[in-house]
Amino acid sequence: MLEKLEKFQLLLLAIVIGIALVITANVITGSISKDNISVTGSYSQNVTSDSGRFEFSIASRQSTKAGAYATINKQLPVVIEYLKSKGFSENEIELRAPSGYNTYKVTPNGNTTNEIAYYNISQQISVSSNDVNKIKETSTDITNLISQGIDINVYPPSYFYSKLSDMKVQMLEEATKDAKQRASAMLKATNNHVGKIQSVKMGVFQITPPDSTNVSDMGISDTTTIEKKITSVANVTFSIK
Repeated sequence: MLEKLEKFQLLLLAIVIGIALVITANVITGSISKDNISVTGSYSQNVTSDSGRFEFSIASRQSTKAGAYATINKQLPVVIEYLKSKGFSENEIELRAPSGYNTYKVTPNGNTTNEIAYYNISQQISVSSNDVNKIKETSTDITNLISQGIDINVYPPSYFYSKLSDMKVQMLEEATKDAKQRASAMLKATNNHVGKIQSVKMGVFQITPPDSTNVSDMGISDTTTIEKKITSVANVTFSIK
């Protein structure tokens, strides 16, 4: 009985070893038979924004709607004259439709009533120019209008680069070259060489501040800085020879 048990154990061990050898052989074969290499290459270039925009609003809070609009209509020419003095033309200044809301009176115990206490009117203004430095300077200086009794709120300016579409082909080419160099470095240790391109897929463009290392699968289109870094990515598959 003991002898039969030992034979069964030896047989079972042999089967397990055999299965392990088959699995190992398949793994090794799969690794050796792979004849492609996929590499991601990148290329970056710094550019200067060629246009900018900033937006702001002037606001009025009065006990009557007519009074609120009257204040806006009185202050608006002062604001327009200021922008013109900074070198902006009329076609660079866009007036949006005024908007407003009501503030209701509150009882001593904190309950809001249906009686209007104030009418709040806001006039949105947008200024655009190809002179990005003028946009930057004016978006900071315009708050001085507060000293003239104008309730003004300024939003951070935005800066844009319009020639990205012209750069895409060249940047994709440079990113592909970088991918080939990376593939060559990876294959050098195996005494193999990079062959023909099998496929190329352009990744998203990352537009960031020059010193930024942020990336996103959806791409980044930063508008906060005049100077920008544009990074292109290419996912390239090469044959191995």
